[in-house]
Amino acid sequence: MTINLINRLVQKGILKAEDATDLIQQAEQDAADAKAQADAAVALPDPDDSVRVTYIPETVKAEMREQIKTEVMAQAKDERWAAPKLVPDWVSRYKPMGDFRFRFELDNFPDGNDNTGAFPNFNAINTGSPYDASGTQFAPQYNVDQERWRTRIRFRLGAEVDLAENFTAGFRIGTGENNNPVSTNQSLGLAGGGQGGNFSKYAIWLDRAFLKYDFNSNPGTELAFLLGRFENPFFGTEIIWDEDVGFDGFALQGKWDMGRGVTPFMTLGAFPVFNTDFNFATNQPAKFKSDDKWLYGAQAGVTWKINKDWDFKAGVAYYHFDNIEGRLSTPYTPQSATDAGDTDGSRPSFAQKGNTYTPLRNIIPSVLNNFGTSSQYQYYGLATPFHDLVITGKLDYNGWEPCQVSLIGEYIKNLAFDKGEIDMKAVNNRSSSPESGVLGAFDGSDTAWQVKLQLGKAAFEKKGDWNASVGYRFVGSDAVVDGLNDSDFGHGGTNQKGFTIGGNIALSKRVRIGMRWFSADEIAGPPMKSDILMFDVNAKF
Repeated sequence: MTINLINRLVQKGILKAEDATDLIQQAEQDAADAKAQADAAVALPDPDDSVRVTYIPETVKAEMREQIKTEVMAQAKDERWAAPKLVPDWVSRYKPMGDFRFRFELDNFPDGNDNTGAFPNFNAINTGSPYDASGTQFAPQYNVDQERWRTRIRFRLGAEVDLAENFTAGFRIGTGENNNPVSTNQSLGLAGGGQGGNFSKYAIWLDRAFLKYDFNSNPGTELAFLLGRFENPFFGTEIIWDEDVGFDGFALQGKWDMGRGVTPFMTLGAFPVFNTDFNFATNQPAKFKSDDKWLYGAQAGVTWKINKDWDFKAGVAYYHFDNIEGRLSTPYTPQSATDAGDTDGSRPSFAQKGNTYTPLRNIIPSVLNNFGTSSQYQYYGLATPFHDLVITGKLDYNGWEPCQVSLIGEYIKNLAFDKGEIDMKAVNNRSSSPESGVLGAFDGSDTAWQVKLQLGKAAFEKKGDWNASVGYRFVGSDAVVDGLNDSDFGHGGTNQKGFTIGGNIALSKRVRIGMRWFSADEIAGPPMKSDILMFDVNAKF
């Protein structure tokens, strides 16, 4: 083996440097021996007294090269430093992904919030035993006056798998204090649900699991079908969909490159929101009718490359939540807290706060409940249907590269909202008289909107990359379903307005730090304000 060949093998990573040293020494010794033999041959007289010229044909040279290559690869395989197919084929089909986030969070409530029992936790009521509205105990209440400091982590790990023939599968697991749809945060030291506290272990949840088929993989054109549990397939902002929400069900996505920088896109989907317990009601031999809930969504839009500096994207979506509103039960008299009503299944299985609620159980006054003065075991459902029309737009300017300037806007209106009808049954989001303390007329809203300005790098590529944003939002009480929108602003939900400010800077290509501040004010009902400061350390791998 020649010294030049050995050096090339080292440069290409085929041969280790320590092995190369031994081979070079051996090659130098072989060359010296060959030279000595050649010199000896020249010194010897030719028996035929004739002159000979050494010549190696190209075929022989090629054969020698192949022999050297075979010897090197054999050595590589034996020593396991460049063995071909050392990694199984199935490994190359996996594209792993993961991230970790550490968060330090301050939750502050300014003076003046109403802490007299004005903010019932309907999610706690609806996911536990029904609330006795005739009792002397407060319903579960949200914290509106005591500051909290929290350290929280988020860990997610998953992969996408190429299944060949245009099929792709994917999965992801993640942390979370519970199985709620809008957060994978785990507060450190928080004991609850059989986990956390005193350095106890934390739970891991199945966050994504899907199968995807791409009908057309041509550049600029896509038509794909997804089923299972996958990322949000719609173009939108966090005032309607939290970034952690996973969509269960079916979706069809498509886009078509029409040339001149114009690419229309569309998304269609059907998603089960709630499936009634098969044995409901469990304590009765005759079962109740199913209260299954579905979300049907459709969106059409366009991306437009206006020129080298300007990009525009816009979409119009319609989201029809079927059967999600609460319904009054058949009249009955519950004998105990476990005596179910036939519409108990119409209450939300998860909620944050802000939506308007109405009682679900039509309880008959009788001698069994002291004619309505006791045993008023009640659940609560959403007071309005939700049929949301959503307009979303984003304008990007790249003339100051590497700094991108983006303006984002979204407007939402709940077309099914009827203020007069809700006023007759709403138990919250009402105005109040400070003098008398009596609840007044319903004061909720059916619209939401936000504007946001972003500066900096859209995606971090190296140390020192940065971005910053400032925005304002108004999210009416019944514009969107509060159990699915942003969980950070005002501790999640609707019926809030205010500012957001944030920024991030990269410490490396895959590690960044960031800070965000949220200032939220209640829109309808009693006064309530919150200020939240978050400091994050994010790592991707």
